[in-house]
Amino acid sequence: MKNIVVLGSTGSVGKQTLEVVEAHPEEFKVVGLGCNSNIDLLRQQADKYKPDWLAVSDEKKGRQLSVKLANKKIKVFFGEDSLSRIAVHPKAEMVVVAVMGAAGIKPTLMAIRARKDIALATKEVMVAAGDLVNEEVKKNKINLIPVDSEHSAIFQCLHYDDRKEVGKIYLTCSGGAFRGKKRCDLENVKPKDALRHPNWKMGAKITIDCATLMNKGLEMIEAQKLFGLAINQVEIVLHPQSVIHSMVEFVDGNIIAQLGSADMRFPIRYALAFPKRLKNHFTFLNPFTTPQMNFSSPDWETFECLSLAKKAAEIGGTMPAVLNAADEIAVGLFLQNKIKFLEIPRLVKKIMENHRVINQPTLEEVFQADDWARKQTSGMI
Repeated sequence: MKNIVVLGSTGSVGKQTLEVVEAHPEEFKVVGLGCNSNIDLLRQQADKYKPDWLAVSDEKKGRQLSVKLANKKIKVFFGEDSLSRIAVHPKAEMVVVAVMGAAGIKPTLMAIRARKDIALATKEVMVAAGDLVNEEVKKNKINLIPVDSEHSAIFQCLHYDDRKEVGKIYLTCSGGAFRGKKRCDLENVKPKDALRHPNWKMGAKITIDCATLMNKGLEMIEAQKLFGLAINQVEIVLHPQSVIHSMVEFVDGNIIAQLGSADMRFPIRYALAFPKRLKNHFTFLNPFTTPQMNFSSPDWETFECLSLAKKAAEIGGTMPAVLNAADEIAVGLFLQNKIKFLEIPRLVKKIMENHRVINQPTLEEVFQADDWARKQTSGMI
């Protein structure tokens, strides 16, 4: 049985992770759960999965939960470092990182240094601090298994192959809520329109990123860091059916693709059980009922966030962290109806233009760049 900690257990991926755990009670034991502020759901999860430790990033909410659970044999950490504290649980063998944004960086590094395997569902960790993470993974000889469906697909295709044999990878993209639209069509779209993802059920921030295609841009950078590739080896291909989750093209021209249902529980299960595979209790992909598959190039001009992400990857240093932080604030402003949809890339571009890049940054410098970008983006309004 594998002991796991789930960071971000009240979010979309966190909840689906616990569904996988519930489907395989003989394989997994939850020893830690952490969230930002949803203590009501966290308490329900604690009652069901009976972890040793809980963490709540919001200190006020965490104190409230601690009082409510005072008579139970469960330890509650709260405050800024609470996720990092449960990430090093002595019994844990794997930590699932499913918290939103740069908040996942410190807990991930702490868990790696404590020699815990990582199931990584927070792409911003590799976007902002990928070089630092890779250094610690190599030093501590742990497994880092991606949970994003696209990166899980690539990981599965590459598992037994030499990276030097890779020509390029194709990250598939559904196109989000506005596939096929032009800039003139997007001037006055509302958050409710952008939140209508055609294929996947996800949180609000990532769904908006899918609509702008920033999500695919962040995935480009994540893939570059995870698999040791040049950015020009990462290709984006629109695939509306979301059947092929990604493809690897080798130097001899052969392509290996990974197919599956549009269900995050598949890559989650693969990451949790790695290196073995567990029998699936969820709905399989049926090739006899699978729709005809289409592939096309994205519209880089309309969806400018893709170009901004590629530029950030080419520049490197602290620029990807700035891209990610500015986007996080801009998406939040859009969801609050404070800016229009097309102002998201405009804001991000402005912040990138104003940033003085630090090459080979320390972790402190990554966080300083992240904080600077957030404040600058908020100050634009």
